[in-house]
Amino acid sequence: MTESRQIEDAIFVSALDLVEPGARREFLDRACAGDTSLRAAVDAMLADHANAEKFFAKSEATFQTLAGELPSDMPAETFIRETDLPDQVGKWVGPYKIVERIGEGGCGAVYMAEQEKPIRRVVAVKIIKLGMDTRSVIARFEAERQALALMDHPNIAHVLDAGATETGRPYFVMELVRGVKITDYCDQNNLDTRHRLELFITVCHAVQHAHQKGIIHRDIKPSNVLVTTHDGAATPKVIDFGIAKAIEGPLTDQTQITACEQIIGTPAYMSPEQADMSALDVDTRSDIYSLGVLLYELLTGRTPFDPQQLVKSGIEEMRRTLREKEPLRPSNILAGLHETELTASAAHRDSEPSKLISLLKGDLDWIVMKALEKDRARRYETANGLAVDVQRFLNNEPVAARPPSRIYRLQKLVRRNRATFAAIAAVSVALIAGLSTSTWLFLREREARRQQALLLAEAEKNEKITRAVFLVREEKLKDANALLEEIKTPPARPSFDAVLAFRTIGNWLALQQRWRETAARYAVAVHLDQLDIWNPVTIDYQAYGVLLVENGDMAGYARFCTEAISRYAKEPNTDAATRILKTCLLQPADGKLLEAMRPLGEKSVQWARANPNNVWAVIPMCLWQYRTGNYIAATTCADKVDQKNASSSTATLDLIASMALMHEGRRAEAHPLIERSRAIVNEGFRTGFSHATDGTGYWYDWLFARALLREADALVEAQEIK
Repeated sequence: MTESRQIEDAIFVSALDLVEPGARREFLDRACAGDTSLRAAVDAMLADHANAEKFFAKSEATFQTLAGELPSDMPAETFIRETDLPDQVGKWVGPYKIVERIGEGGCGAVYMAEQEKPIRRVVAVKIIKLGMDTRSVIARFEAERQALALMDHPNIAHVLDAGATETGRPYFVMELVRGVKITDYCDQNNLDTRHRLELFITVCHAVQHAHQKGIIHRDIKPSNVLVTTHDGAATPKVIDFGIAKAIEGPLTDQTQITACEQIIGTPAYMSPEQADMSALDVDTRSDIYSLGVLLYELLTGRTPFDPQQLVKSGIEEMRRTLREKEPLRPSNILAGLHETELTASAAHRDSEPSKLISLLKGDLDWIVMKALEKDRARRYETANGLAVDVQRFLNNEPVAARPPSRIYRLQKLVRRNRATFAAIAAVSVALIAGLSTSTWLFLREREARRQQALLLAEAEKNEKITRAVFLVREEKLKDANALLEEIKTPPARPSFDAVLAFRTIGNWLALQQRWRETAARYAVAVHLDQLDIWNPVTIDYQAYGVLLVENGDMAGYARFCTEAISRYAKEPNTDAATRILKTCLLQPADGKLLEAMRPLGEKSVQWARANPNNVWAVIPMCLWQYRTGNYIAATTCADKVDQKNASSSTATLDLIASMALMHEGRRAEAHPLIERSRAIVNEGFRTGFSHATDGTGYWYDWLFARALLREADALVEAQEIK
């Protein structure tokens, strides 16, 4: 979540507690402090909340009316058959006018619709068949609404609204994605295995984002992963997040599978624990299994178990198959195909039959089968873990799914460095001929002991991190910090929980102003962040970069900036991009690094001009103008934002303007700004900074201001000497 979203949510939650309109209005005037964009965002959230309450009251009345018209003795099976969806084209569903039918599934139909008020847009409306408690469905969706609102990922289609039709059918409103199923897209374009895997990695990142927000999809399958094209580039979009949980209900076994099989998932893509139909035992690893089935189908054109046979076999036999029967490896299922089918499948993958089977044997077989483990504890822990292993395969690196024998690792190393190893081999043959058997055995034994010691040390490290994670959850931060302090190098197998533990302890140490220890924790967090690319990572980067400067590690800061700019130079997310730019401009940069930052600098100028009252948008732009020598523009930055409180952002803008003024020879105007900033910074560090909901800034924002204050003092001293 971005910093601005955190402030909006905090004000929104506080305002909900104030029922009396006058008191709420007075509170919002103080909290928003003249920030019109912030006030508008909070007002919109409060209006949505009020409309939701009115809507659910209306939905309950509709359901009660409908329930009173239905015969009490009507069997569930008959009810569902007799209420198949009629054609909705041309009708209104809530504020949405149905334009055309674009899809159909076991639970209902999907329509393209137009919304005219309060905004004009085209959306997708999914109308669910009757046969479930409409009030419970919508109530469950409302319970998920806040979690779904947190998701902000370019490869996830947003769920926008929910309601009930006049006849009581639940409906969900989603972002309209104009695309085709990922499997159809790959086959229609005859994508080779590498390009299919690259698309799959993007899907994994999207699912990981949802999991980090506490959302489980429960129905990942090709029809819920659509591919669109933008400027000729394929972009997968995962749809129907949150709907699977919302429509999950206490129905009969027959209804769940035969009448509405998508309620708990689609059998061919369903995990063994999900097949038991107990939502109490479904977690994120159920989505990992479904991703494994999707990967299986992308590689072979088939699912591990035949979908038609699963349905025909009956519920109990289907559940037994999913829980107990082991699927064939992808390479084996291809090898067992008829020659005509195998040739067609290989052609769709731009390959030859023998080469395709050979490519799947080994690493890809291991990766798929690990994702499809019956015991979820043996699957990949996260969607990111699955994505990383696929990327390792593409990079010719050892994969975690395969038993890591030394020969296997050596094969991977040789494959990545063929020319080097060819030369080494020629020299080694001559040397090895002169070695005795006893020396070889001695070296082999010593290496085995070294490897054993490394494995033992890694196991101990992971055990300490696991214990620290539990201590953090129990808020025993002092004890967790003592464990993490013993870990001097990052673990070899990163996890989301490990990142969260190091980040949480780092923030706890920062609030005590223990900067060297804070930097040590964030150093590990940033290292583990290499598996992710979204906003929480750039916040870690921002904190760590400022800590390096605060602790005087300028060599480390220079390396940090070079790596950060290399990684984020083409970052599409404006918030994340400008955060990296701001951090890497904290200290003067050489011409080469400034040139590398230019795409981010130009993006910061555009963003600031579009958001002139957003101080966090203006600061990166002003700092970019100052570092690139545009002093006139930098001197006017403090006037662009209405800053009424003494905050870290006020001090930061004043210090940028004061240094620009000194370069312009206007020292008399610069000195008052420096002294005012000094008073603000000193007061901020004296009173502490436990949170930033009051708009004064996070701890790393105060460190940022203090670093600029030191630079301004040095500039004053240098000019006085002259």
